[in-house]
Amino acid sequence: MKKLFLFVAAVMLLTGLSGCGYNTIQQNDETVTAAWGDVEASYQRRADLIPNLVEVVKGYAAHEKETLTAVVEARAKVGKVQIGADVVNNPEAMAQFQAAQGGLTSALSRLMVVVEQYPDLKANQNFLDLQHQLEGTENRINVARVRFNDAVRIFNTSIRTFPNNLTNNFILKLPRKEPFKAEAGSEKAPAVKF
Repeated sequence: MKKLFLFVAAVMLLTGLSGCGYNTIQQNDETVTAAWGDVEASYQRRADLIPNLVEVVKGYAAHEKETLTAVVEARAKVGKVQIGADVVNNPEAMAQFQAAQGGLTSALSRLMVVVEQYPDLKANQNFLDLQHQLEGTENRINVARVRFNDAVRIFNTSIRTFPNNLTNNFILKLPRKEPFKAEAGSEKAPAVKF
């Protein structure tokens, strides 16, 4: 009888542990980390393309120094923001990262407006190749951000629903992750004047 009781208790314990969500929470946390790595890689690709783009534009638009300087400075600010996998647990670091990336996006937009004024530059094959790579990279960044936000949503849901919330509150104590958010003012289309 004692062996039967121990056997039933062991089965109930194993069943209870399998339903506690520990493994699910860990998997979701790893998915968020991997998705964040994809976001970082996409932004790094953009940062790597910018010096080449600036050099090509310099040859055609030497008197547009202010715009070129703004792009270079924005890229430098992005490089100064220290990021890592822990940024997803720190809302202030996430906001700082997003602000730096937003500044770079704005500077690149101004650069593309300048390019419109130089027909020879728009016809330059090196510039066209870089522009296409940059457009593709912007698309990759968007896809990576969407996937990251999906992973964050799944993780945050998993630590807030029963019985996973008990496992997280008493054992893991993992904080909610911060998703990417639109920048302030991004709901308005930028004005382009020629």
